[in-house]
Amino acid sequence: MSTDVRDAGRRVVITGLGVVTSIGIGVEAFAAGLREGRSGVKPITAFDTTGFDHANACEVTDFEPAHWIRNQDPEELGRASQFSVAAARMAVADAGITVDDVRARRSLVSVGTTDGESRDLDQLVASGLEHGPEEYEPVVARRIPAGRLSAGIVRELELEDVEAVTIPTACAAGNYAVGYGYDALRSGDVDIALCGGADALCRKTFTGFYRLGTIAPEVCRPFDKDREGILTGEGAGILLMESLDSALARGARIYAEVLGYGLACDALHPVAPDRDSIARTMEIAHRNAGVTPDRIDFVSAHGTGTKANDITEASAIRQVFGEDAMPRTVSIKSMIGHSMGAASAVSAAACALAITEGFVPPTINHRETDPECGVDCVPNEAVEAELDIVQNNALAFGGNNAVLILGKYRDGAAA
Repeated sequence: MSTDVRDAGRRVVITGLGVVTSIGIGVEAFAAGLREGRSGVKPITAFDTTGFDHANACEVTDFEPAHWIRNQDPEELGRASQFSVAAARMAVADAGITVDDVRARRSLVSVGTTDGESRDLDQLVASGLEHGPEEYEPVVARRIPAGRLSAGIVRELELEDVEAVTIPTACAAGNYAVGYGYDALRSGDVDIALCGGADALCRKTFTGFYRLGTIAPEVCRPFDKDREGILTGEGAGILLMESLDSALARGARIYAEVLGYGLACDALHPVAPDRDSIARTMEIAHRNAGVTPDRIDFVSAHGTGTKANDITEASAIRQVFGEDAMPRTVSIKSMIGHSMGAASAVSAAACALAITEGFVPPTINHRETDPECGVDCVPNEAVEAELDIVQNNALAFGGNNAVLILGKYRDGAAA
């Protein structure tokens, strides 16, 4: 990609946010959780953890789907789809428009995911092993298709002139989905885009990371010398995006402008991150957004808290920004865990809030920075800051990397 893409189309802004997280549901609660450095860590209740030496996660325990899902039976949706539908409802309300307004315009729904409805798959597998496939519950089996994460939003909002896609690019899927919406809006193909990611805590993913030896016993400590791994999480982040002209015409509050993004799919290794690939993705994002590294005020890192990820990501940031110009580099996974396909979408929402409210979220649970990382991770307490441009990193297995650049909108001009 090049800056030619940015010069060719309409400007795109974020005017609505919907979030479901373990530190807060809805914009106000989530923003307060970020500022406070709240921890969403608790023992897992979603499935039986007998036999595991440790089983903490960042589970959402106060979510009531019926509060948000009104035009379909919540029981017909899996948990991840419930999260995505609820977050979309929140984003529409937060944008200050009605559902009728959305229905009247050409729209896109783009939702990223890692696991789809793997919690339901876990249940079907357990039932099949114990009783045979003839005992599968039909209502659970119908919830399985991952396409329901986006189709559920379409049904809930009763959209007609709409494209709905579910993007399965693992832990970078949220940024991929936002980039998809950005392109559709810039080209004029759609008028409204509801984009983000959703995933639910499931036994399959927890067990996979546990067997890899990457689940932390208690808390997640990104960039800390004593970090011990990730904690799995769950939730959703949905951004309502529209053209700048549309937002200005209706007097909308603008959280941030989407300046551009970069993607890479190098497939160099199934699970190990690659420094050069990550650096290349950041460089593509900067070119696409028309910015230089010195203009980035902070990086919302992928920051999983594993030994390999944190060192490799920090090294890639240093490669792009230079040893003496490293921006603050934070990880909100220290608070909300790794919510897989929702992770970068929730982080994008956090970046938009940080720009609007003027603060950098902290990396909590921090004791001593790993010298091999060497970043200012804003330890434990948020920092007030005037922010113009923010970078949101998302790295996934198989080299699926996605970097999103957001900027502050100022009086008719980009930051």
